[in-house]
Amino acid sequence: MTILIGDDHSVVRRGLKTILLDAYPFAQIEEASDGVELLDKALKQDWSIIISDITMPGYTGIEVLKLLKEKKPKQPVLMLSVHAPEQYAIRTLKAGASGYLTKESAPDELVKAVQHILSGRKYITPEVAELLVFMNSDDDSNKKLHESLSDREFEVLKLIASGKTVSQIAEILSLSIHTISTYRSRILEKMHMSTNAELTKYAITNQLV
Repeated sequence: MTILIGDDHSVVRRGLKTILLDAYPFAQIEEASDGVELLDKALKQDWSIIISDITMPGYTGIEVLKLLKEKKPKQPVLMLSVHAPEQYAIRTLKAGASGYLTKESAPDELVKAVQHILSGRKYITPEVAELLVFMNSDDDSNKKLHESLSDREFEVLKLIASGKTVSQIAEILSLSIHTISTYRSRILEKMHMSTNAELTKYAITNQLV
């Protein structure tokens, strides 16, 4: 069995590796510390499963997932993030992820998720299943303004709402200040708002931060 772990925090990678080796002592596990390295390693060989964080330098986990699925559509990928399911679970599943867990999940649940995915199934927690039912409703009143945003725009929205400046966001996402300003303008237009304060209030109200 081969497992690739992508996360920009070494402590997290080490913890995941310990949990997985306890369940699969003979597994060959490799690590990647950012999105660029993760995509490069993911494409170089076949993996039994890839476990990826979402917020990473270079490419985000969702960007890696989408690029990877273009080349290797059958590659199983479990997304593991600090973000609550209502923030990213649906986006990652739509992009082709085999499952979504938060980093608060118990070690046993991580192993259970890996077992499900290795058997060819998707791992859907009850909380994510409830979100899927809600999202698939035909009632437009259920739709949130932020659902019209692209994955990158959504990432920028969350960073704005958390109090980051344009220059700080540019550094975090490894993009230019001009590009971030363009994303901000698109977000405001799509969400029919005019200030960062409005975006922040919306994000807090909808538990996006």
